Parts: sequence; C-alpha cells; structure tokens
Amino acid sequence: MNSTPKPRGTTTGPGAARPKSARRRSRELALQGLYEWQISRAETSVVRSHMREQDEFSKCDSAMFDALLQGCIEQAIALDLLLTPHLDRPIVELSPIEHGVLLIGLYELQHCVDVPYRVAINEAVELAKAFGGTDGHKYVNGVLDKAAVDLRPDEVAAQRLARSAPRAG
Repeated sequence: MNSTPKPRGTTTGPGAARPKSARRRSRELALQGLYEWQISRAETSVVRSHMREQDEFSKCDSAMFDALLQGCIEQAIALDLLLTPHLDRPIVELSPIEHGVLLIGLYELQHCVDVPYRVAINEAVELAKAFGGTDGHKYVNGVLDKAAVDLRPDEVAAQRLARSAPRAG
C-alpha cells in the first residue's frame, strides 16, 4: 500500500489547469519523499529509490528532485533552525506536510538563487494547497515571506521598492 500523499484537486478535460512543469513535479515528488522520510526515518537512498519508482518520476527534473530531497534531508536541522524564529508554534506541532513544504521553500530560498524568491514562495504555497490542510497554504506563505527577508534581504527590498514606486502613465 502506498502511503505517500497525492495531490488533490487534479482535473483533466476542459477547464483543467495547464500541465505541470518538470520543476513543479520535482517539488511534488520531493515533498512526498520528505513525508516518507519524516514518517519512517528511512535512509535517504531508500526514499530516493522509492520516489524514482513513481509513475510521474519520468516527467520531473530529476536533478532538481535529487537536490531538494537530499538537501532538505541532509540540512533538516539547519533549515529547522532558520525556520524556528518565524513559527508561532514548535516544529513538532507542524504537520509533516507543512514541515516538508517549509523545508523545500527554505532550501530553495537559501540555495536556489536562480529561482526568484517570490517564485520559491509561490511554489511552496501551491504545494501546500495541493497536499496540505485547508488553510495551510496561508501559514506557509506567511512563514516563508518572513524567512525571505532574512535569506534574501536585497532581493526582497528591491521587490518591495519596485512595488511601492509610482507607476508612469
């Protein structure tokens, strides 16, 4: 029996959302792998092998998947230390999905500087919407928005300055 979480709300046919990018699929599979790791504490190699057996794996960016899964597991303690000041509760009270989504978001904010911070946050929010509880995405958004100020201060400041500048018309 497969106990890894599956995204909800996936539709096909007219009115369906556009196809998922390889990077989004990588994030989804990494989240499922992090969930498995948090629940079972299996070795990273075991989790990675299990996730590579999934039907959707052939459609993902495997290098990104490997970086996210390996990086989040190897750096879980350091990422949790970065996360803690921005939480309103202890990490142990987060659901495994929220925790996994936050680990992925923080990892991307810290290590994937080619991904704009707003994109990293938005992708984490989309993961939380697809896999998490009803309002978990709002929590993820708030936490990562605060963490981005610490991890990417120049980028956040430039974005906020650009938004507050008067528009020419």
